[in-house]
Amino acid sequence: MSTKRDYYEILGVGRSADNGEIKKAYRKLAIKFHPDKNPDDPSAAENFREATEAYEVLKDSQKKAQYDQYGHMDQGAGFGGAGGFGGAGFNVDLNDALESFLRNFGMGGGGGGGGFGDVFGGGGGGGGQHRGRTLQLELSVSLLEAAKGANKTVKINKQVSCSDCGGSGAAAGSNPVTCSQCRGQGRVRQVRQSLLGQMMTEGVCPQCQGQGTVVEDPCKSCNGTGTVRGEEKLNIKVPAGVSSGNYMELRGKGDAGQGGAPAGDLRVVFEVLDDELFQRHGDDLLIDVPLSPVDLMLGTKVKVPTLDGKVSLKVPAGTQSHKIFRMRNKGIPHVNRPGSGDQLVRVLAWTPDNLDKDLKAKLEELREDLADRVPAPGRHLYD
Repeated sequence: MSTKRDYYEILGVGRSADNGEIKKAYRKLAIKFHPDKNPDDPSAAENFREATEAYEVLKDSQKKAQYDQYGHMDQGAGFGGAGGFGGAGFNVDLNDALESFLRNFGMGGGGGGGGFGDVFGGGGGGGGQHRGRTLQLELSVSLLEAAKGANKTVKINKQVSCSDCGGSGAAAGSNPVTCSQCRGQGRVRQVRQSLLGQMMTEGVCPQCQGQGTVVEDPCKSCNGTGTVRGEEKLNIKVPAGVSSGNYMELRGKGDAGQGGAPAGDLRVVFEVLDDELFQRHGDDLLIDVPLSPVDLMLGTKVKVPTLDGKVSLKVPAGTQSHKIFRMRNKGIPHVNRPGSGDQLVRVLAWTPDNLDKDLKAKLEELREDLADRVPAPGRHLYD
C-alpha cells in the first residue's frame, strides 16, 4: 500500500478548507521550501515537490473529490504500466513542481513544458518544449469487467515518430546542425523577477526549442517535426473495482514529441456501462427478485444470480415485499483496500394478471381467510 502522507496534512489544512485557504497554505510552504532559497538542503526540494503535488490535487474539484473518496491508491498493483489511477494517482517531479509554482503565481512558465530546472539552473536538458501532447481516451467496460478486471485492446490515432527520418526531423542524408544561439546547450541564461526577488535563471533556448540543434534541411514526410499521424494498438489492463470517472495514466503513450523529444501520456477514463440485472451502489450491487405472494407467505428457497454464478437464498415465511437480504462479499472488489462490497437482494411480490376461473375461486376463499389479518394502513408496514 502507498506510504504517501495525507495531502491535507502536508498543507496543514482541514478537509473542509476552501480553495482560498488551500492556496494560501501552499504558497506559504512553496516559498519556504523553494530550492532557490535552500540550495544546500535536498529535503527542502522534496518538501516543495510534495506540497505542490498536494496542491495540484486539492485545488481541482474532481481530483479532490476522488482523493477524498479513495485516498492514496497503491500504484504498484499491476496496473499495466500505469503512472496513476484515480484522483490519488497524481504525481509530479521537481521540474513539474517548479513549473506549477510559476504558473500558479503569475510569473510565467517554462514556455510550454519542460524546463523547470529553469528556475534554479542546471538539470533539465533539452527537448522539453516539444514533449508530446497528453491524450485522453474514454474506455467503456461492462459491470462484470469492472468487477473482475479485464484486458482491453484499443487502437489510438495519434502523432507517431516519423519512420523516414527516425524522428529527427532532418531529411535523409542530412543532419541537424548546432544551434548558434545556445551553442548546442539547449538552454540560455536570463534574469527573471519572481516572488523571491531577482534571479539569474536558465531557460530553454527559443531558437532550437531546447534541442541544441536546428534542422536546416527538413524531412519532407514530416516537414521537419519528426512526427506524423499514425496509429498504435495498446493493451489496457482494467483494474478490478473501477467506477465510472476513475482514470489511469499510461506514461509515454500519448503523442510522440517533436524532434525526438519524449512522448506525452495517455489518460484512460473508465465508463462502467449499466447492467441488465444489477444496479451498482458504490461497491454494493442490488438485484430485484420477484416472488409470488404465496412464496412470501410460506417461505421458499430461490436461486439468485451473482457475479460468480447463482447462489441459493432462503426466504423465511412471512417475508414482506421489498424486504432486502444482504449477501456478504458478493459485490464489487474494493480498489484501495482488501475485500468486496455486498450484494443486496430485494424480494418483490409478483402478482399474475392472467388468472383462470379455478385459481380465482381459490384466491377468493383465501382472501376471506386473510381479511382480518391485514394490518391497517401506515408507515410501519416495512419497518
